[in-house]
Amino acid sequence: MLKISERVTIPSSEINISAVRSAGAGGQNVNKVATAIHLRFDIKASSLPDFYKEKLLKLKDSRISQDGIIIIKAQQFRTQLQNREDALKRLKKLIKTITLVKKRRIKTKVTKSTKRRRLDNKVKRGQVKALRRKVEYD
Repeated sequence: MLKISERVTIPSSEINISAVRSAGAGGQNVNKVATAIHLRFDIKASSLPDFYKEKLLKLKDSRISQDGIIIIKAQQFRTQLQNREDALKRLKKLIKTITLVKKRRIKTKVTKSTKRRRLDNKVKRGQVKALRRKVEYD
């Protein structure tokens, strides 16, 4: 059972976990042992509340297929157990991201004094550079 929050949990039966061989370099062990984990979670068939389902299906995430299935491949670690925990942790994190409410940005204006200070600094910098120029004698 995967606990998302105080009230929301996902039964283990809804999460399909299978072990596969890891991709990439790693020597003999990679070719023999299935340590990578493929996690599949069907959003539509799950027991998640409708609010979660709607938000997850609207998410534009490459891990969510058009059929509404979350696919996570975990192969960072050398053991199957660690990869399994990593995949479950990533699923939990993905589901938790939809519950976060983003703060609205308050538009701010640049103050007159700040504009004046910036322009004064530009003028001073220009004067310093002008003094570095070659002096012409008449």
